[in-house]
Amino acid sequence: MLSPDAGFFVNYRLYHPDDFASLYAIEEACFALPFRFGRRYMRQLVTSAHGATWIAEEEGRLAGFGIIEWGPLPAGGNAYIETLEVMPSNRTRGVGRELLSRLEDSARDAHASAIWLHVDAENHAAIRLYEAHGFHCEGREQQYYAAERDALVYQKALSK
Repeated sequence: MLSPDAGFFVNYRLYHPDDFASLYAIEEACFALPFRFGRRYMRQLVTSAHGATWIAEEEGRLAGFGIIEWGPLPAGGNAYIETLEVMPSNRTRGVGRELLSRLEDSARDAHASAIWLHVDAENHAAIRLYEAHGFHCEGREQQYYAAERDALVYQKALSK
């Protein structure tokens, strides 16, 4: 996909096991301890049979990724965005927006009727992205993240 605002080519595809080291390097670049997922938990997420991991790559290097899970989903159930991460050098180029669209498409394909997520209440850029994509804040969870950081809970109904 050629980003119209930046003039660069980003390829979007599903995760492959060979991506793990690069994917986890993005996790380390985006989140400091104690906020990042551990390697073992991240491996569980990317190999889940009831989810999808979308990769964004530019010139053979991972630029970002997103992970969504839906569990064994009865028709009309909810999907959950585990994480959406973009390398700092690739932000503001539409990568997060495109990854989010692909996560939504995966949830629709799994017959989810809604998507929900947690976002750090201080992550204003992510909040703007989710709201621009039609997500609505449904509440706040106190001290959800380490170091007593609150999370906002967002949800979006999916059309078929």
